Amino acid sequence: MTLDTRVVVIGAGLAGIRLARRLAELGTPALLVGEEEHRPYNRVLLAEVLAGRYAPEVIALPAPAGLVRGRVTGIDRAARTVTLADGPPIGYGTLVLATGSNPVLPPLRGLFASGHRLPEGVHAFRTMDDCLGLSKAVRPGVRAVVVGGGLLGVSAARALAARGAQVVLAQQSERLMERQLDPDASRLVLRHLTSLGVEVHTECRVRDVRCPGGAVRSVELADGYALDADLVVLSCGVRPRTGLAERAGLAVGRGVLVDDALRTSDPHVRAIGDCAEHNGTVYGLAAPALDQADVLAALLTGGTAARYTGTRSLTRLTLAGPDSPFDLAAFGETEARPGDDVVRLADATRGTYRKVVVRDDRLVGGVLVGELGTVGALARAWEGAEPLPGDGPPLHLLTHHGGS
Repeated sequence: MTLDTRVVVIGAGLAGIRLARRLAELGTPALLVGEEEHRPYNRVLLAEVLAGRYAPEVIALPAPAGLVRGRVTGIDRAARTVTLADGPPIGYGTLVLATGSNPVLPPLRGLFASGHRLPEGVHAFRTMDDCLGLSKAVRPGVRAVVVGGGLLGVSAARALAARGAQVVLAQQSERLMERQLDPDASRLVLRHLTSLGVEVHTECRVRDVRCPGGAVRSVELADGYALDADLVVLSCGVRPRTGLAERAGLAVGRGVLVDDALRTSDPHVRAIGDCAEHNGTVYGLAAPALDQADVLAALLTGGTAARYTGTRSLTRLTLAGPDSPFDLAAFGETEARPGDDVVRLADATRGTYRKVVVRDDRLVGGVLVGELGTVGALARAWEGAEPLPGDGPPLHLLTHHGGS
């Protein structure tokens, strides 16, 4: 393969690995550059490693033959080369940015008092190194504070509780997982975490991390109350990694801007996964990253008709408990607008909840907690965006069990 046709992919996460594998299957091997020392892995399952349910090797992904370990420091678009921190430049015909995202580190007093490194005992939760560092530090009885009650924070709190930690979760907004769930479903997640021994504080803003001697000792809340802490986990969301693209002069919004062919403002550079912004949306989820990789593989191997038009992505989460797993799924718009039809089925005793939102005879969203037997049928109806059969709301979609 000549430099004029070589595909170089920066990033060995889910999107980069998927693209490299698809290209190899279609007869166009790619050179993949990954900066982490670990074997590529499924980031979605890091919480299972932290909880002790999986060993790190269980979530490893098959590494493609053309994998180079190194940190890319720059892109020379005129010469069509990328520069590594340690090693000679790499030439490309097509460059693909699959650089992922970084954890958002909140502007807390005391967080960076000693420079750019986090104090001892304070951890982000985004990479395998983060996970292994937390796994080494956690032990029964350790006092852990999780800052952030979104999908990642809930997963981290559950995992730490499973390891025997005394966990406090501090969520700034009024309820857990407010981006994915409606209030009723959020209350069930709260009840589940509480049953695991997690102490949850909502509408609770953290303002300070106290680290005398460079190691965390407590977390101060906005009302002045202090929580003793041996560990602090920062799970305040993620931000697309766009630094390379910006320094190379590519167009960047919240993410690297791409069109339906996943082209950046340079036709020789594409972007996929968490770092990409398509049609005003940065997904930050696994399913869109995999879809984008599949479309791009087709485009780069002659599938000129292939286009990425967006992904309708369903969020699923399993919270392991002492008796049985606690499952939830959410998709689309879980809050109704005036005039929408809403169907709910709830069982307080069993802790199950199912709800769908219908607008103009089309399913526009839903949330299920505790029983996911109907999630397959609901997801297909939502993804198809076709008019629903019948004259009324789709009660049958919530009651039959043949769609999973």
